[in-house]
Amino acid sequence: MKKIDRETVQKILDTADIVDVVSDFVHLKRRGAGYIGLCPFHNERTPSFSVSKSKGICKCFSCGKGGSPVNFLMELEQLSYYDALRYLAKKYHIEIKEHEMTEKEREEATERESMLAVSEFALQHFEHNLTETEDGRAIGLSYFYERGINEASIKKFRLGYSLDKRDDLLTAAKTKGYNEKYLVGTGLCIQNEGGRTYDRFKGRVMYPIFGVSGKVLAFGGRTLRKDKDVAKYVNSPESIIYRKSYELYGLYQAKQAIVKKDKCILVEGYMDVISMSQSGVENVVASSGTSLTEGQIRMIHRFTENVTVIYDSDPAGIKASLRGIDMLLAEGLNIKVMLLPEGEDPDSFAQSHSTSELEEYLTSHEQDFIEFKTAILLQGADNDPIQRSKAITDIVRSISVIPDDITRALYVKECSRRLEIDEKLLTRQVAKKLADRIEKEAQQRQRQVAKQSLNEDGETPTTIIEDDQQIEQSVTPITELISTSNNANIAYLEPYEREVLRYVLRYGMLTLCEECDEGGNMIPLNVLDYVVRELNVDDIKFSNDRYAKVFDVIRCEAISSFSTDLKKAELQLQDKKKKMIDEGIAEIQQSAMSLSDITGQEKLLVDKCEVEYQKGVEDFEAMYIVKELISSPDDLVRSVTTNLASDKYVLSKVHSKYAKIETEQDRLSDLVPRAIYELKDAILECKMREVRQRIKELGNMGGNVDELRELMTQNMELQQIRSEFAKFLGERIVAPRK
Repeated sequence: MKKIDRETVQKILDTADIVDVVSDFVHLKRRGAGYIGLCPFHNERTPSFSVSKSKGICKCFSCGKGGSPVNFLMELEQLSYYDALRYLAKKYHIEIKEHEMTEKEREEATERESMLAVSEFALQHFEHNLTETEDGRAIGLSYFYERGINEASIKKFRLGYSLDKRDDLLTAAKTKGYNEKYLVGTGLCIQNEGGRTYDRFKGRVMYPIFGVSGKVLAFGGRTLRKDKDVAKYVNSPESIIYRKSYELYGLYQAKQAIVKKDKCILVEGYMDVISMSQSGVENVVASSGTSLTEGQIRMIHRFTENVTVIYDSDPAGIKASLRGIDMLLAEGLNIKVMLLPEGEDPDSFAQSHSTSELEEYLTSHEQDFIEFKTAILLQGADNDPIQRSKAITDIVRSISVIPDDITRALYVKECSRRLEIDEKLLTRQVAKKLADRIEKEAQQRQRQVAKQSLNEDGETPTTIIEDDQQIEQSVTPITELISTSNNANIAYLEPYEREVLRYVLRYGMLTLCEECDEGGNMIPLNVLDYVVRELNVDDIKFSNDRYAKVFDVIRCEAISSFSTDLKKAELQLQDKKKKMIDEGIAEIQQSAMSLSDITGQEKLLVDKCEVEYQKGVEDFEAMYIVKELISSPDDLVRSVTTNLASDKYVLSKVHSKYAKIETEQDRLSDLVPRAIYELKDAILECKMREVRQRIKELGNMGGNVDELRELMTQNMELQQIRSEFAKFLGERIVAPRK
């Protein structure tokens, strides 16, 4: 195996655009200077996933996940660091230069990577069988042609054929060096009780199932035999790389069309998707013949809030699928439903109609879900009050799951009008259903919390969340912890150390102040140098191992190329400044009324471009450390950097446009020294608590008088030092934000 060289890695990181990368998975909307969308890592209805183009990072302020383009892909697609880089290299057409991996690096190759690799091999093998073998052309390709699927669609959806042989894929894969373990792990092969392995999909046309990033995760296979004892469809089992309830067939091919049209069309089967896409309706996906799941709905919600569900005319199948509508409504999606003519399904209907006819039918036959559900549930219930009551109760339950109050009220009004039922009565019933559901969910949460809260000793733990890691410990007053546990000191110091490290990460290379050297010359001191000097004066080291590691990486690795990189950035900014000046002068000379006017405007232009240049240099210095670390191959370094580099709030344009707002960066000369003093003060507090605890213990035991006197003297000295700190910090110390 090979590893990507450093030069190529840097080129990939420099090229990757966070907005561009995230947009492949999440529908983003502009908000101020950044973008926002629904978090792809957890279920939410209100967008909290923020993307900053200028910083090159994303962050969910609900669940905390995000990071650089690399970290985003690693988290979302469960890729390794180098697989995420390869994904970006492919996306931006960057040639990868690699070198041979060491033995240690080879050992770090994950089981997931191996399973993805064997799935990709199987995909290519099935494609080859379809077009390059006699049986594939005669059986598989003929079948697709008979179904009206053309070559372009076959290539687009990468359809294939599995030869009707017991071990065709197994033999081919093992010949190429793939481990049988991963063929079985992906479900491509089956191992019987006797230990014999054989192909799962033999004699079937193959439909590969892709993840949203384009990785093949699983397969569906359809038999062409007429035997009743042979299953018509066989699908890959769930595995490390494939979670059925989170994948939608065709989403990889449809995601751009879904975003463009701001609508997703939901059908049932593979051929429905392929035929509709071939007919020009490309924003279509399928639940792959299974009941719709919450995971699949959240996947749709990443790209659009509008869903049209297409049903064929089978009443039994429609009633069985109505639960999916309630799930879509509960997610906050806008639902339309469409029934096809009797005897038709999306596949056959798309094959028999032109693109314009298909689109026109979709537009004119979409129904509101109440109208649709009412028509289905009330069929034959005109003279049956009991059946009619059950149908209305079912519709009321659907309305009650809608999360938005206004939308829910509008649906109640519409339902009242159509069903000719008093609106107040419906409102009460909806409120009752809503209250019952909320109570039930609350009870479930309470049971879950109660179950998790009981540890082996029967104690009730509290959970401290620290950089996405949960640490459980029993509830004990902090004062007691300080006196009895070094871990408690670490916990107490954590917010202070975190604040110091945050300033270093966010502004480390910015000039903070000047200091006088031995020759009496004033030299600039940046934030990082100042913090290092102040910590060294009192021999202070970060007690939190995570922060200590990141701080060491910054000092020893992250800034090693800063001077060279700064010179490159300055040259680029100078070129940009010169271009702006040249273009501006040309425009001034064309529009100015007099020579003095030209001179005055040119001076203003040069001054403005110089300000822009200086701001560009300052922005480069400010973001340098973050950009170096946020795509680090080290998981811990990436995690800490992502958490400390993200801004939860951004000033509104209204405020920033009409007034000069003093930012944190403007106040660094006050804030950084204060953060250092607060950390030192917190360390003194820990030492004083330990000393006081020891004094208390000696007093209770009638201990050594000399030791007691020494401890009391030490306590007074510590108190005196804290008094000096108080002159700078003020009487009230506010702990940094967590």
